[in-house]
Amino acid sequence: MTASKWTRRNVIAGGSAMAVTASITAPINAAIADAPRRSFPRGFIWGTATAAHQVEGNNTNSDWWLLETVAGTIIKEPSGAACDHYHRYPQDIATIAKLGLGSYRFSIEWARIEPTAGHYDIRQLDHYRDMLRVCRSHGLHTVVTLHHFTSPAWLAARGGFEDPATVGAFTAYAEAVVRHCGDLIDTLCTFNEANLSFSDFIPATALAPMLDAAKQASGSPAYRSYLFDDSARSKPIVRACHVAARRAIKAIRPNLPVGLTLAMSDIQDAPGAPGAGIAERSKRYDVWLELARGDDFVGVQNYTRERFDTKGSIPPPAGTVRTQLDQEYYPAGLAGAVRYAASVARTPILVTENGIGTQDDALRARYIAEALSGLQECVAAGIDVRGYWHWSAMDNFEWLFGYGPKFGLIAVDRVSQVRTVKPSAAVFSAIARANALPA
Repeated sequence: MTASKWTRRNVIAGGSAMAVTASITAPINAAIADAPRRSFPRGFIWGTATAAHQVEGNNTNSDWWLLETVAGTIIKEPSGAACDHYHRYPQDIATIAKLGLGSYRFSIEWARIEPTAGHYDIRQLDHYRDMLRVCRSHGLHTVVTLHHFTSPAWLAARGGFEDPATVGAFTAYAEAVVRHCGDLIDTLCTFNEANLSFSDFIPATALAPMLDAAKQASGSPAYRSYLFDDSARSKPIVRACHVAARRAIKAIRPNLPVGLTLAMSDIQDAPGAPGAGIAERSKRYDVWLELARGDDFVGVQNYTRERFDTKGSIPPPAGTVRTQLDQEYYPAGLAGAVRYAASVARTPILVTENGIGTQDDALRARYIAEALSGLQECVAAGIDVRGYWHWSAMDNFEWLFGYGPKFGLIAVDRVSQVRTVKPSAAVFSAIARANALPA
């Protein structure tokens, strides 16, 4: 089987002037009460997002760099130079600010910070500190993710997140980042989509050739990579990493808001199967949402819906518009995911990702408007939503699917690296600048 056999549907089941001072933990009830219809609360944070491995390029010390090139890989193509964001971040951040957005969410690459176990590269810490400085110079609220799917190659070689010793390693990494950069970080996510594991959806027989080749290439039979490990063993350790890192971060910077983000489809009952979707939703998300009760926020990341009958997930309705990742076009899913997350977590919500993979930029613009309409209804109903980050800032490397799917507000030429702002960015920019949807 090839990577194209697996779709994301199968794999994932305020205004800029106020952005820097907007606090994730500030009360917003009064602002919600005062907000006119179709408006968002004062201080609502509007932003966009990327992840290091998907945009920086040449992440050679990471587990994914190896997986992309071994025999039997299910990854469509290597990430290579990606968007060269590692070198071009000043212009990319300036473009985000020019769009009138108030925040940039990006990840720090652990494999760069700690290329060998126990050795922290001060030059790389300085690199990310400068990224944060550039964000601040443009008035952007900084949201940093410590782990966005990729890990150092040495960590994977010793068992990755199936190894209990990873709790200490991840906590030490988090401490190093916060000590060096914490004064410039406004909001911190420990893990991106902490609940996601490709191995829950891709058959072990399909993964085996790639993972066996990685074990051989790394010289370690213990080799485990985050998205392809045994989730029954790894996810309790991920939760332990989150709790330990949160405690360590708060010891250094008590007022820094800390949380994690979750992949959350809007899971629904299929027609004629009352309760089937509800049961699946609870099984998939509740342990994570309950964990988030100890956090300052929970990040909700939604792209579509899933419907369940008593036998499992069913296909989208016939004739449904599909995205490049074979997802159902369903912008209303964002509101459904937010409502459920809020009901269980009982902590403030950040929409840390939402978007659509499509070459049709008019469809992207429509998706943005429709998804935000549902989100505004959540806010008007009193749900404590503090911000929205569109995925993604630019077209990038989309994991198993390579460079085919287009999620960006900004197009990137794969040869010249020239950036072109898409018309959908203007639609999102207008909403962000107005802090409201058109009447």
